[in-house]
Amino acid sequence: MDNSTTRDIPDIQALELEGKRVFIRVDFNVPLDKKTGAVTDDTRIRAALPTIEHAKKRGAKVILASHLGRPDGKVDPRYSLVPVGARLAELSGLEVLVPDDCIGEGPKNLVQGLRDNQVVLLENLRFHPEEEANDDGFARQLAALCDLYVNDAFGAAHRAHASVEALPRLLRQRAAESGASVPTVAAGFLMKREVDTLSSLLGEPERPFIAVIGGAKVSDKIGVVEALLGRCDALLIGGAMAYTFLSAKGIALGKSRIEADKVALARRALTKAETRRVPLHLPSDHLVVEEVKDDASTQVCGNEGFPEAGIAVDIGPATADYYEALVRGAKTVFWNGPMGIFEMAPFAQGTERVARALAACEGTTVVGGGDSIAALQKLGLAGEVTHASTGGGASLELVEGQSLPGVEALRGAVGASN
Repeated sequence: MDNSTTRDIPDIQALELEGKRVFIRVDFNVPLDKKTGAVTDDTRIRAALPTIEHAKKRGAKVILASHLGRPDGKVDPRYSLVPVGARLAELSGLEVLVPDDCIGEGPKNLVQGLRDNQVVLLENLRFHPEEEANDDGFARQLAALCDLYVNDAFGAAHRAHASVEALPRLLRQRAAESGASVPTVAAGFLMKREVDTLSSLLGEPERPFIAVIGGAKVSDKIGVVEALLGRCDALLIGGAMAYTFLSAKGIALGKSRIEADKVALARRALTKAETRRVPLHLPSDHLVVEEVKDDASTQVCGNEGFPEAGIAVDIGPATADYYEALVRGAKTVFWNGPMGIFEMAPFAQGTERVARALAACEGTTVVGGGDSIAALQKLGLAGEVTHASTGGGASLELVEGQSLPGVEALRGAVGASN
């Protein structure tokens, strides 16, 4: 079975929604201002609006559910979804009701009395340890609230949690026992677009297909690096992970950040690239400081004669020129991870140049990972790429070719297209 597309997964348009209680798993794990509690980035809330609006227009009673942060299975007011509900109300024009809990009589009563211009946003699922434990008993309590299930939370699709895996599984079992001939679980519009777009990278993407992978740790990205070596025409490496790769080639970069225990992993990937004859490009020059601070004095250094006290903080201009040219000329590009310490303005140029090259590319451009998307947003270029994924870890695992529990729980449901 092809586990990388939504071909055998019904979407929300296949559901009979009118008058039904619809549980929509959304990803409202958004950043909050530590002082005011207000939402500081509503991208994920906006991304879920088309699915919510479709359900409302079709006459459904909508129950939204999400996690927020890491409250470790305990009620923690810092992770309440109340401010998220307030922002959703502003964006949607709906009255958003947030009960004190996600299970029990409170949510049941709110759902029962829902009026046309109202939705329920359940309180943080992770206030209960059973959510992350994928507990069937907890899922049954959630199932008591609804008739239908929609997963639009791609950012959580790689987690086998109760609201992601157990709940749709239980609803499918319930439907099978009742002899239902129409689906009761489905993908939302965002989930379908995420899976189909990212899956296109695993099939026959237009070539040349260029992958740009950055970030701090080889250990976080080695899976996707090795998977892409079997699919792309060239792989461009940036960020601190590049220094571990350069170390694997015997190149010393002073005091730059290197994962000494991952050098062997990097060497294995380099060997695999050579065997498969896929160019794996590493930075040839670097922006270098002696201390990582905003007003640090910078210099550009190559791989040879790198200063012993130097710390590489970004790709250098020659590397940026080369990467930019490859990206601009590609037919398909996948980008995940910054080229340097882009959070600090003096060290953001490499990341910004990749972002601008991606926006200028006339091919299919797919971006995953919060830092890469943040760079696009900062430059006002988020709308200039084909797809900006809302799921960091989920997007990487899908591109690696892994099965995602939240996707598999929907697969093969009644009514899926062939």
